[in-house]
Amino acid sequence: MSRTFEPALLVLADGEVFEGEAFGARVDAAATGELVFNTALSGYQEIITDPSYAGQVVTFTYPHIGNYGTNPDDDECAHPHVRGIVTRDVAVRPSNHRSTESLDAFLDRHGVPGITGIDTRRLTRHLREQGAVPGAFGTDDAAVRAAAAAATGTDGVDLVATVTTVEPYIVGDADAPFSVVAYDFGIKRTILRHLAGAGCRVEVVPASTPAAEVIARNPDGVFLSNGPGDPSAVAGAPENARLLVESGLPLFGICLGHQILGLALGAGTYKLPFGHHGGNHPVRHEATGRVEITSQNHNYAVDPGAMDRSVEITHVNLNDGVVEGLRLPDAPVFSVQHHPEAGPGPHDAAYLFEEFTNLMTEAR
Repeated sequence: MSRTFEPALLVLADGEVFEGEAFGARVDAAATGELVFNTALSGYQEIITDPSYAGQVVTFTYPHIGNYGTNPDDDECAHPHVRGIVTRDVAVRPSNHRSTESLDAFLDRHGVPGITGIDTRRLTRHLREQGAVPGAFGTDDAAVRAAAAAATGTDGVDLVATVTTVEPYIVGDADAPFSVVAYDFGIKRTILRHLAGAGCRVEVVPASTPAAEVIARNPDGVFLSNGPGDPSAVAGAPENARLLVESGLPLFGICLGHQILGLALGAGTYKLPFGHHGGNHPVRHEATGRVEITSQNHNYAVDPGAMDRSVEITHVNLNDGVVEGLRLPDAPVFSVQHHPEAGPGPHDAAYLFEEFTNLMTEAR
């Protein structure tokens, strides 16, 4: 049987107040985090378990969440790192043959609080106008208001340190055609499945692994993963990426990995007003003019203006002109801001995994 939801309050740091009901895990005082919104129509479990949401509270713009339940196969990591979720309406009785647990029970088991009954249209409009705003929610009004006033964003915080693996581990067949070392800045399981499916044996290493150790493994290629937060706050990552570029090894970066590569090449990064979070972002592939619909989840972007070397911009976001892809014309190195593995989202950009294996083949 579904349980009764208690009245709850969502308060933003700028004073905006929203009334709703608490579900998922219960918190002693208030859940806090940076509020962002995601426009995907489905895939809520993959979104909730994406480590890139560490430090954030996700607002789902699609009004009905939880209708097909949850199942272990759709988890993107071992446990969610998101601070909480906000919905307009949450299903209390899921219906799907793959479902093993309701969203409410899933969140409760993983210690993730949620608030439902929120006017998510008003909240999303506010975030579009004001940008990503810290906030708090819970059932204790006084505690929520105090927590909201003290809440902080993700700027300057090394959130990667909270999500990266502690020890290296292997994904893929031992006799796979390619050996790849993947930096875990918050890597998604779907990315690992795509790399393994493309013929890679992947050794996933902690984010702090020195480049010299990776080069000493003599891999066919190196992968820089997605992850949460401010790329300039990830200690040592740009320096390691710079050394990997200089090594001549084929290098592929996605999302945070793209931003870290940009920093390694001398670019700056900046925070977007409300980020890109969803499964319907149009991106133009500059070489062909083809428009790809992409899955995205990031709050920061690359400013290519001050790069140290000649860099080709390969993809551009058609909504706001953000740089979505980079390639070095004189080295086997490329990256994209969007998520070619989807999970959830469209698969228009899945060809990029083959481009990575082609680079490794050519390097041989």
